[in-house]
Amino acid sequence: MKKLFLFFALAFCGLLSWGQPVMKISGTEHDFGKFREEAGRQKYDFVVMNTGNQPLVIQNIVASCGCTLPEWTKTPIPPKGTGTITAIYDPANRPGPFNKTLSVYSNSKPEVVVILLKGEVIPREKTLEEIFTFPVGSVRFESNHLAFTNVKKTEKKIRVMQLINTSNSPVKVEFEGVPDYLSLKVKPETLKAGEKGIVEGTYDATKNQTWGNVSSMVRVKTNGVLHNNVYYYVSANLVEDFSGLSKEELANAPVFKPEKTTIDLGKIAGSTQNEVEYKFTNLGKRDLVIRHIRSSCGCTAVQQGIQGQGIKPGESGSIKATFNSGGYKGKVTKAIYVYTNDPKNSEVMLMVTADVAQEVSASK
Repeated sequence: MKKLFLFFALAFCGLLSWGQPVMKISGTEHDFGKFREEAGRQKYDFVVMNTGNQPLVIQNIVASCGCTLPEWTKTPIPPKGTGTITAIYDPANRPGPFNKTLSVYSNSKPEVVVILLKGEVIPREKTLEEIFTFPVGSVRFESNHLAFTNVKKTEKKIRVMQLINTSNSPVKVEFEGVPDYLSLKVKPETLKAGEKGIVEGTYDATKNQTWGNVSSMVRVKTNGVLHNNVYYYVSANLVEDFSGLSKEELANAPVFKPEKTTIDLGKIAGSTQNEVEYKFTNLGKRDLVIRHIRSSCGCTAVQQGIQGQGIKPGESGSIKATFNSGGYKGKVTKAIYVYTNDPKNSEVMLMVTADVAQEVSASK
């Protein structure tokens, strides 16, 4: 009886194996090697053979990123038949080594087979327009924005940017409307035909009385001609210099602690003035000084009298602001930035939120 059971079991397993497709792929890895970005899309074909006894169906292939595009035989592959999986790698804007995968789903066992693709893209040389993105007449700058990032209020900081004369004649480059805390010079001042130069910017934070993020717009002249509606932007984040404080001074420093950082006005009417007040306490051991207060837009005005005042340790104060709902409607969020001599929290953002009701026009 046991022998008879074993016979039927083996026969049943044989029928099962007979009734299955079996996928064999010519490889599960391909190295595209090194190739240049401008060479474009790279392709490689994997041969798929069905060594089983039922039609093989490649149901789907999922790539690990959008840079890898798979193509495959969509029709069922008969027993002993072959199909193709084509791996396509797009190197556009993807310089450097890469390792990507294709997950192949089919009706065979195992249901998922992973193919590894690798290689290295040699970056193409950028065009003149890609390097020098900001054109002003026959001169091109690397950008229209010279960013100084953080500048301590006690320092002068220098930043440079490249530019190029793309014409066949000399061009003299100058700036107009430069604020007194900023110096902008082109070296050399007159660029020969095809010559590259630099814009050298010097930011003197000691001459700027504001704090935080500050932007300036200046005009550009070439050969004495002022270019209309063309602006060169200069930005800096002006911060206090705490680098000279000792451990003891840091331990005894002022601490700006607002009671709350967000005030929700709830539902308010349009075109109304809405007062808000942020209370705070100096939890430190030395006088707290409010250096500067500014809002994110002209619709929020803050009182200026508190700036420069010293708040003694343990004492409290408040910052008052007026939010003008103007023509807003729906959810509105505005920010007020407070700059203090608290070394651990020198810039604090206070928020005011409101739900401005839409004004109903009078019926005719």
